[in-house]
Amino acid sequence: MNKELLNAIEFLSKEKGVSKDIICDSLEAVLITAYKKEPDANPNAVAELNRTTGDYKILAPKTVVAEVEDEESEISLSMAHIMDSSYEEGDVVNVNVTPKNFGRVAAQAAKQVMIQRLREAERNMIYDEFSNRTDDIITGIIQRVEQHNVYVDLGKAEAVLPASEQIPTETYAIGQRIKCYVVEVRKTTKGAQILVSRTHPGLLKRLFELEVPEIYDGVVELKSVAREPGRRSKIAVYSRDANVDSVGACVGPKGARVQNIVTELQNEKIDIVKWDEDPAVYIANALSPASVVSVTVDEAEKTSNVVVPDYQLSLAIGKAGQNARLAAKLTNWKIDIKSESQAAELANEAPAVSEVPETDDLLSELAVPAVAETPAVAEEQAADAEAAKE
Repeated sequence: MNKELLNAIEFLSKEKGVSKDIICDSLEAVLITAYKKEPDANPNAVAELNRTTGDYKILAPKTVVAEVEDEESEISLSMAHIMDSSYEEGDVVNVNVTPKNFGRVAAQAAKQVMIQRLREAERNMIYDEFSNRTDDIITGIIQRVEQHNVYVDLGKAEAVLPASEQIPTETYAIGQRIKCYVVEVRKTTKGAQILVSRTHPGLLKRLFELEVPEIYDGVVELKSVAREPGRRSKIAVYSRDANVDSVGACVGPKGARVQNIVTELQNEKIDIVKWDEDPAVYIANALSPASVVSVTVDEAEKTSNVVVPDYQLSLAIGKAGQNARLAAKLTNWKIDIKSESQAAELANEAPAVSEVPETDDLLSELAVPAVAETPAVAEEQAADAEAAKE
């Protein structure tokens, strides 16, 4: 029977994916529950299960005394010496109190407790496993679609892809394999509730980490991500090694790396730009594929004025302002874009500087003498005039 018990523990461990120690602890709790249903059960009893042999017994701690007054908590010195001659008064002895008929009836009564504890252990194990995968990518198979929510089978658990986290341009079919970003793992009475997303910017970041070894190794750093899910995205990358081209590493040979990500996101367009510590250069790069003539920045207000060629204005702004909007999200700067002709018109419309009137005219208008004349100066001027006449 003990061998059968060990085999059952082994089977449960493999079937439920729960460690043997957790099952043995649960079984000990079940044995105590079953024992306490017995008449005259000792309330202080504990169960002990030998993990090697499968033997189990119920032990009640009792204090060694000269005369027993309470049989539930005390044992006589003579009885203790039968167990071990080294016991003395005051020692605590674990006495085997396993009932003779302890078996089928008691085990049946405790069966539900065992099932409940195993379920709790399984739920906790699943929660611990997936809570460690928050902010990471998981791959699953779409199991069903109910009330606009997509349920993804992850093997041991089920994830929910709510409507708010779905890409508007995507369609989801039962049996389809998809990659999702783990947003949150909640612990509920029914087990772990896993919330996943297809629109989160982190999904794009993790996909590049999977496809680009340089990002995973830390040689290339992904500085920022801006997404309009299903339509277009921009990422800014920076290389810590001067010999490694950050943009080229992300694009891959013949564009293979970025194309795999585009395919996974069902043809979402991705712009890869080079990050720069100079805000003006960074903003110019972020407006790619448009070329930029000049960028002026106000670091205090985090605003910038960008001038582009006339024929590039629509490209810089993008359809419905998409390119400019993504560039602003990527750089975290407010961007004002103007064409060269618009910038020239604004420069010409600037008010001209008003001419400063002559000093004499200004002073006469104000009725203030230009120089205060002294009597000596007046006499010198009169003498000079007489000499000029002669």
